[in-house]
Amino acid sequence: MRQQHLLHPTLRDNPAEAEALSHRLMLRAGLIRQLSSGVYTYLPLGFKALRRIQDIVRQEMDAAGAQELLMPALHPSELWKESGRWDVYGPELMRLEDRNGREFALGATHEEVITTLVRDEIQSYKKLPVTLYQIQTKFRDERRPRFGLLRGREFLMKDAYSFDRSAEELDESYQRMYDAYTSIFTRIGLNFRAVEADSGAIGGTDTHEFMALADIGEDTIVHCPACKYAANIEKAAGVAPPLAKAANQFAAAEKVYTPNTTSIKQLSEFLQVSPQQIIKAIALKADGRPMLALLPGHRELNEIKLKAIIGATQVEMLSEDEIASELQSVPGFIGPNGLSHIPIIADQEVRGMTDAVIGMNERDYHLVHVDVSRDLPEFTYRDLRNAAEGDRCTRCGHELAFTKGIEVGHVFKLGTKYSEKLGALFSDEHGASMPMIMGCYGIGISRVLAAVIEQHADEQGIVWPHTIAPFAVHLLTVSMQDDTQRNVSEDIYHTLTRAGIEVLWDDREERAGVKFHDADLLGIPLRLTVGRKASEQIIECKERRSGKQYELNVLQLLAHCQSFYSTND
Repeated sequence: MRQQHLLHPTLRDNPAEAEALSHRLMLRAGLIRQLSSGVYTYLPLGFKALRRIQDIVRQEMDAAGAQELLMPALHPSELWKESGRWDVYGPELMRLEDRNGREFALGATHEEVITTLVRDEIQSYKKLPVTLYQIQTKFRDERRPRFGLLRGREFLMKDAYSFDRSAEELDESYQRMYDAYTSIFTRIGLNFRAVEADSGAIGGTDTHEFMALADIGEDTIVHCPACKYAANIEKAAGVAPPLAKAANQFAAAEKVYTPNTTSIKQLSEFLQVSPQQIIKAIALKADGRPMLALLPGHRELNEIKLKAIIGATQVEMLSEDEIASELQSVPGFIGPNGLSHIPIIADQEVRGMTDAVIGMNERDYHLVHVDVSRDLPEFTYRDLRNAAEGDRCTRCGHELAFTKGIEVGHVFKLGTKYSEKLGALFSDEHGASMPMIMGCYGIGISRVLAAVIEQHADEQGIVWPHTIAPFAVHLLTVSMQDDTQRNVSEDIYHTLTRAGIEVLWDDREERAGVKFHDADLLGIPLRLTVGRKASEQIIECKERRSGKQYELNVLQLLAHCQSFYSTND
């Protein structure tokens, strides 16, 4: 490709609206342009890199035995209502009506569509197992699109779905996809971790997220440096350090006046106690039913864990009026005593607390010197909180580490969640009708592109992994007015192109400084500069990642380029 004809409008300065490094660099390097909030056009360089990612995904999915198809992006509402997700999925589902008033949704995910297809086409166990996948644009009405391609309203995704006859077969399909994802992200060049996760609105049981490690990531990854344990903060469990012995652990519980202490901070300062000594009572309603969750004052409630424990779809805080009517209590002074009519679940760390502080369900009063086993009713104890700094690994006891990550892939075991609701049944070898056992497996293709740039960049610009670089070689001619430089460049360009090496030739009438600046910004792995030694058939080479520079004879270039890429495979 001759660069003078390439559509790549570069920017010298960082766009003010771009917070993430990947967003800034993709705009500056002319990879993308915004059409509206969360919606982007991929320009030629960005689209070529995107296609490279798709090629790797297809190769690994095909090698794992999956078959590619393409499903509609426009979904009739009847399918989503049949699965029960039309009302549950939430405002992120983009809904519309046709001219006849029939409701549709733009595809945010395709469980309903694929299940219906397989239901209608496969009835016998002899046609199972089968795994089908597509690469297609998805639509979600994000409340706050941000970070460029990392959180948009329209994005490119690979989604795959497996259909098996048994849980054992699903385990095999799941492992094949897990292994395929590991190969995909390794080949692409991501620094990633596979972590235990929550299935969210998709549903299902066992699930792993593949996280690209990056400071800009919106997910917190909890992992153990000593063993292989890793989980999203939504799922992570940790063992808290042992509680220090309370100074007044044998003192009798006492009612005290605590005016205007409606927060943990205010109460801690008023009583001169640490937040660890306070038992925080959180008044909630789970699927419309009131309940109470108890945690140490310095801990955060993990609603994902709570939903899983009680089997709730929605959990939200009780309003002040609801606290008064349902609990006969006051916000900031809530406690479990006298609330036997509602479910109460306590975090495991609450068990055994002594000399603790808790609300009395009376404005401006708390109970101090509380011994949980002595002064409070019996509770159900479960892991309700987010893992926190200082926690120990539940598997090996080593201190846990915390880092940020970008979710680039997710694999789920769906079981029969969709096949039962949508009637995807098969006849087994005995003629019995059985629901298909399903799994689903997603990769955010466009998000992967952004994640790669987050990890592979420096002060000058992008540093492409060679596997997904838009071009293999960046050929730069210092002066197109120099006949020797131009002719030598022309010969190199045709020699490499005929050998199947994709070359971007900077043949623009620009100053050398502009060309070198743009070359670093675009980040193609190997740069060949034809300059003042062209008459001697000497070319300067520069490796973008290492910065290594050296000279080669023109006759050595083809072998060197082939060796450079084979060595880096």
